Amino acid sequence: MPDPQMVDPHDVVMTGENSFVRLSMDGGKTIADRVSHWRVLWSPAGQGHALFVESPLTKGLRVYADNAGVARFLQRTIELLLHKPFADESLPVIDAEFERTGNSLSTVEERVISDEDEVILSWWDLMAPFVLTVPPGAMDRPIGVYSTFLPARGAQLSVNGAAATAKVFLQDRFGRPGSSCCLAWSETWTKPRG
Repeated sequence: MPDPQMVDPHDVVMTGENSFVRLSMDGGKTIADRVSHWRVLWSPAGQGHALFVESPLTKGLRVYADNAGVARFLQRTIELLLHKPFADESLPVIDAEFERTGNSLSTVEERVISDEDEVILSWWDLMAPFVLTVPPGAMDRPIGVYSTFLPARGAQLSVNGAAATAKVFLQDRFGRPGSSCCLAWSETWTKPRG
């Protein structure tokens, strides 16, 4: 029997985390609050954090980062595929500090603090994790992703002490129980070689 392939044949685009919060007032028909949180461990733009927010709490779109180059790289390569409004490079990048507290067995919090804002993301009541495997070319995307999803039954977005009123909604993810708010850790995006 031949040896299984031990190295993925694709080139790495970035590796790190991309946890998200998507809250709805109508069970997922529309999204009231959308947040994409990135912890980049390696990319061609270096490492760092970025936060993309679209919410009534921020009165529109905001981008926070501790490495503006990483934020722009994510806009050009990945956010363009996930949520096009986040890929708008005319949005200013707000300098911020990022900190995680808690743990994956209870509640995880990500705090993003700029000169003017404090954004807190919280995930709790986590469901069983699963690995998402989407190779380049699948889902009409030129790049692929491998990620460990920890879906949350409970999540919250707060900005400067005001909490979003929309809610988490459950959703099936490729046959696995999931939700609209997930910790997405050990995440690697890939592209065809060359």
